[in-house]
Amino acid sequence: MPITEPVSANGRDYPAPRVPAVAICLDGCEPAYLDAAIARGLMPNLARIRDAGTVRTAHSVIPSFTNPNNLSIATGRPPAVHGICGNYLFEPETGEEVMMNDVRFLRAPTLFSRFYEAGARVAVVTAKDKLRALLGTGLGFDEDRAVAFSSERSGETAKREHGIDNASAWLGRPVPEVYSADLSEFVFAAGVKLLKEWKPDVMYLSTTDYIQHKFAPEDQGALDFNAMFDSYLGELDSLGAAIVITADHGMKPKHNPDGSPAVIYVQDLLDDWLGKGAARVILPITDPYVVHHGALGGFATAYLPQDADRSEVIARLRARPEMLEVLGREEAAAKYELPPDRIGDITMISTESMVIG
Repeated sequence: MPITEPVSANGRDYPAPRVPAVAICLDGCEPAYLDAAIARGLMPNLARIRDAGTVRTAHSVIPSFTNPNNLSIATGRPPAVHGICGNYLFEPETGEEVMMNDVRFLRAPTLFSRFYEAGARVAVVTAKDKLRALLGTGLGFDEDRAVAFSSERSGETAKREHGIDNASAWLGRPVPEVYSADLSEFVFAAGVKLLKEWKPDVMYLSTTDYIQHKFAPEDQGALDFNAMFDSYLGELDSLGAAIVITADHGMKPKHNPDGSPAVIYVQDLLDDWLGKGAARVILPITDPYVVHHGALGGFATAYLPQDADRSEVIARLRARPEMLEVLGREEAAAKYELPPDRIGDITMISTESMVIG
């Protein structure tokens, strides 16, 4: 039975979908990528939907990385509420640096779990497996009302854990190479088949930004990717779904004219100012997919020794031309809606075409 009553999640009410509700997160999709493809006539379906539907530009959450923004999409709340403030964090109580993929880090239920609890059929398909467990939290797979798997590990899925046995065989596609456009195409193809055959009430499709990291908006690789996506978008639209397309973050060039990364190494600066190893710089962009970004991003946090003059460190970092904004923990937590216990004594955001190391 389709659900009919609104569903509450994290202090907000969401109406029951009258048709299948499909949200698509195009990882790293700076609006310029879509504009370039539409201008060349490569995305007729998106152009039609854009003209007839609603278009808005939104801010991503800070830090503008995959995990925090996917979880803000999934919960409708900022990291201060859901707790996921990066791909990677430092735990002062253990002295360890760990990935934030484990569900123990999630502090709020997802919309998907709330719709599932209300009786809806829910499907979640991600490109990278690092997101699958977080986004699938709270789903049960014993009633044939939930599916959650990644294309990265589609050959390993089991009904008891993912709602489907061997998703690769089910879709009739080989497990894609991680560093390829195929990883995202698998997500789109699975979404079309699920919508046709399994008929979810709510479906979330989340891609990978390998192509966006590799190609500029006007490059052929990016244009080909968006043309491919548009063909699947047309199929989803023809099946009667209500579709929302968004991104987790944008994409900007972060390199010098010779191709080397434009980077400021903050750990080296703090070592010079405070003594080697006295401070610890954490780059929350860090994840296993180093080909994408080399663990270099525009946001960093640092833990300082107790005797350090935090105000002086902040002032010296703010004076660097590579820095856009440097804040103390309390100010950063308030301004960016971050969990204060999961960030360092200071946070840093670099300028548009610069990364922090």
